Amino acid sequence: METVQAALWVVVLLVALALLFDFMNGFHDAANSIATVVSTGVLKPAQAVAFAAFFNVIAVFVFHLSVAATVGKGIVQPGVVDTHVVFGALVGAIVWNVITWHYGIPSSSSHALIGGIVGAVIAKAGAGSLIASGIWKTVAFIFVSPLLGYLLGSLMMVAVAWICRRARPSKVDKWFRRLQLVSAGAYSLGHGGNDAQKTIGIIWLLLIATGYSSVGDSAPPTWTIVSCYIAIGLGTMFGGWRIVKTMGQKITKLKPVGGFCAESGGALTLFIATAMGVPVSTTHTITGAIVGVGSTQRASAVRWGVAGNIVWAWVLTIPASAFVAAIAYWVSLQIF
Repeated sequence: METVQAALWVVVLLVALALLFDFMNGFHDAANSIATVVSTGVLKPAQAVAFAAFFNVIAVFVFHLSVAATVGKGIVQPGVVDTHVVFGALVGAIVWNVITWHYGIPSSSSHALIGGIVGAVIAKAGAGSLIASGIWKTVAFIFVSPLLGYLLGSLMMVAVAWICRRARPSKVDKWFRRLQLVSAGAYSLGHGGNDAQKTIGIIWLLLIATGYSSVGDSAPPTWTIVSCYIAIGLGTMFGGWRIVKTMGQKITKLKPVGGFCAESGGALTLFIATAMGVPVSTTHTITGAIVGVGSTQRASAVRWGVAGNIVWAWVLTIPASAFVAAIAYWVSLQIF
């Protein structure tokens, strides 16, 4: 009886740790949702975080759990995951998030989590326990999501410039200040829909490993879904202000029309990826879209040095979080 209670408390602790990661995910990635709408002056920071958090949470009613299924069932072979693996994965992801948040680097919470799972699983059972298709799909979208964001953002900017070519700049600015509320809402919806599901997936993975859920279940328990969406919404409410300046101003200067095009391009990318069940980085996506919008003006409008530093953070995220996760897995074996 005592052994069962101890095992239950370990599960509760890990669920709490996963929700902390989800909160940090919203906190860390809040800047991705609000940077453009704040930097263009359409919303004040406090208004923007409340606006984004609302759309993060209502995404629960919009998207199917395709991404959660990928993380919960499509990354690791059944039977390999245990509480030590989940602990290692979460610690690896959280530590990398804290480091990048401290230095104001817009890295990917999503890929930190995937890297954490990979590192902990390799530490336990070797690379053969990973599901190659799920891993490569995720890795491919490290490149696909920013490129698609870049393409859609730049195409939208070109299209808008052609459509509004005879309109007065003041009139264009006025209209796009209103339209940017629509694009910011859509982007925050996509952010919640993709990112909250990653935490749902890791908790689902834990519940399957500990026997509280079955591999054959089509969805995790409802409390898992609701708590993860609320956690990411609360994280967004508290916002990662260190990263707002980098995303909103350091890469390129944005006007409302540019903010609308960047957010719309990013939102479309997130909708596509979520429908495909791919856990993508909202950071990668919006950065690519912002760069795409800036590059349509002139190449010098983009601060490529800043963008380059961000790319380095992307490249390092999975191996760095995997390394920390492997160490955390070993520590977990000593603790539990």
